[in-house]
Amino acid sequence: MTHTSTPPATALAASPLLAAMPWFFVLLWSTGFIVAKFGLPFAPPLTFLLLRFAGVLLVLIPLVLLFRAPWPVGRIRHVAVAGVLVQAGYLAGVWCAIKLGMPAGLSALIVGMQPILTAFAAPLIGESVRGKQWFGLALGLCGVGLVVANKISLIGLSTGSILLCLMALVSITIGTLYQKRYCAHFDLRTGTIIQFAASALVVMPFAIAFEDFSPALTTVQWTPSFIGALLWSVLALSIGAIFLLFALIRRSAATSVTSLLYLTPPTTALMAWIAFGEQFSWIGMAGMLLAVAGVFFVVKK
Repeated sequence: MTHTSTPPATALAASPLLAAMPWFFVLLWSTGFIVAKFGLPFAPPLTFLLLRFAGVLLVLIPLVLLFRAPWPVGRIRHVAVAGVLVQAGYLAGVWCAIKLGMPAGLSALIVGMQPILTAFAAPLIGESVRGKQWFGLALGLCGVGLVVANKISLIGLSTGSILLCLMALVSITIGTLYQKRYCAHFDLRTGTIIQFAASALVVMPFAIAFEDFSPALTTVQWTPSFIGALLWSVLALSIGAIFLLFALIRRSAATSVTSLLYLTPPTTALMAWIAFGEQFSWIGMAGMLLAVAGVFFVVKK
C-alpha cells in the first residue's frame, strides 16, 4: 500500500496563506463603512443592498454553471437562514441606521459588541471560552471604544437608528452561531448564491414599501462614486470578505472568528485618515493596540 502526503513545499506555501486569511478578511471587511460613505448619498440603503445582492448572483451563477459546483442538498434551508441573518439583517440594520443619522463611530461601537455576545452564547454550540479569552474580549472592546471615542456624536440620534443597529448586532451574532452549528461546511459558490438570493427576497418587500423601489431604479444616481462603491461591495465585500469569513468559521471557534471584528473599527479609522483626512488621535492609536492585544489573547492557542 502506498501512502500519499502533502509535499513539504506545498505545505510551506499553504501555511503562510492560511495564516494571512484573517488579516485579509479584516482589511476587506473594514472597507464596509468606507463604501457606505461613497454609496449612500446616491441611493437608498435597501435599494443599494438589492443591487449588491443582484451583482453577487450575476457573478456567481455563471461560475456555478461552468464548474458544476455542488449544491448543499439537505441543508439549503439552514444555509438560507444563516444568509438572511448575516447578510440581510446585519447589512440592512447598519446601513439604514447610518442613513437615519446614526454616527458611524457609534454604530461601529454597538456592532463591535458582537464578540462578547458570541462568547456568552458559545456554549449553545458546544464551545467554551477560556479565562484568557474573556480577558482578551474585554481588552478588545475597550480598544474599540478608544478608537471610536472621538467619532461618537449624539447629534441626529433617534430611537429608530438605535433599534436598527441593535438588530444588526443581534442578527449577525445569531447568524454566525447558526451557521457554525448547522451548516459550517458547504461549497462557497452555491452556498453564497442561496444566501444572497434569500436575502434579496427578504429585503425587497421593505425596499418597495419604504423606498419606492422599482425595476426602473429611479431613486439611484449612477455617479462614478456610486458605481465604484457598488462594484467593490459586490466583488471585495460580498464575495471576497464573505468567502473568507465562511472559511474562517469552518476552521476556527466562533468566538475566535468574531474577535477579529474588534480590528475593524481601528482599520477603518486608519483608512478614513488616509483617504479622507479624518482625525486619528493618539488615543485612537492606543485603542488600536489594545484591540490587537485583545484579539491575540482570544485566538492564541
